[in-house]
Amino acid sequence: MATVLSAQLTQVASRFCAKSRFGVFTALSRAMSIKVGDEIPSVDVYEETPANAVNLRDVSAGRKILIFAVPGAFTPGCSKTHLPGYIKQADELKSKGITEIVCVSVNDPFVMTAWGENHKVSNKIRMLADTNAEFTKSLGPEQDLAVLGGLRSKRYSMIVEDGKVPPLNVI
Repeated sequence: MATVLSAQLTQVASRFCAKSRFGVFTALSRAMSIKVGDEIPSVDVYEETPANAVNLRDVSAGRKILIFAVPGAFTPGCSKTHLPGYIKQADELKSKGITEIVCVSVNDPFVMTAWGENHKVSNKIRMLADTNAEFTKSLGPEQDLAVLGGLRSKRYSMIVEDGKVPPLNVI
């Protein structure tokens, strides 16, 4: 009976949760709290060191930026598919009016810098650390991934134009 119930829960959970070599490991997270037309939260994330705070609302002032988030640097799916996909499409995105591409993950800034160097992002993508998940929580896509170190972000992408959020894609 327990095996059947476990299999049923895994089947249902797999429709809503990410999978990796760790199996189904994400809990259902609440919906995104930020909506189309909202201002992006004024929360600091960090680039390269804890001393280098970056406020994405300020970065987006008068500009059109693309922000994408991943659950963690150096994780299999994020390293094999997600980050490389944005690197590959960076020039095309910029030719369509995106002035900057930003990757955010709940990690420390040293890990994000190393991950960017490992993937040779150079000036194509800014690698920003949401050290305490404050930016993530302010948007709403947080999820508890204890096997990967605790609170993390779901994958999402959004374009921010002059500090405001047009349509958002959550997967």
